Amino acid sequence: MKATVLIIACGALAKEIVQLKKLNGWSHIKIQCLPAELHNRPEKIPAAVRAEIEKYRNAYEHLFVAYADCGTGGMLDQVLAEYGVARLPGAHCYEFFSGSEVFNALADAELGTFYLTDFLTRHFDRLVKKGLGLEQHPELMSAYFGNYRRVVYLSQVASPELEMKAEDCARYLGLEYEHHHTGLGKVEHEIKEHVVQWLN
Repeated sequence: MKATVLIIACGALAKEIVQLKKLNGWSHIKIQCLPAELHNRPEKIPAAVRAEIEKYRNAYEHLFVAYADCGTGGMLDQVLAEYGVARLPGAHCYEFFSGSEVFNALADAELGTFYLTDFLTRHFDRLVKKGLGLEQHPELMSAYFGNYRRVVYLSQVASPELEMKAEDCARYLGLEYEHHHTGLGKVEHEIKEHVVQWLN
């Protein structure tokens, strides 16, 4: 009998993971998402993930966390180690979308890079403009983005509309713009590596 698996995911990855679930027919994988807004307060991510693990660990045979470290400074890994739960690799979603080699090359080329994904591009107004208070206090722009030089859009799907939106985001921030298409291959590989083994 196939095992039941729960993926506790960052809300910013929900669309992509649901898409992969449908494409691969992973009918025994369930997905529970936490609010994407936690990325603005990464110190709250470990406790939020712990609460989900406690809530669901007796209801599912296996749990997997679709977060990278995401700015928790190793605190998320400390929580996961207590329960023996694995997560996506890397420091943040930009790294596991692009792959460590590509991401490191981008970072080496320009440390002052602000990264966009499909999700962050779609919700830029809510998470960046409003979330960081830039609409009400535009004078904060230099405090948040004064040391940045460019925006790199890491796209998961091919969408001219999202590319235009990402360019608009870069223009709003007053930064240079660059686009790299990552697809979903790296995320799909990691889920298969850690999760699909439990479905056989």
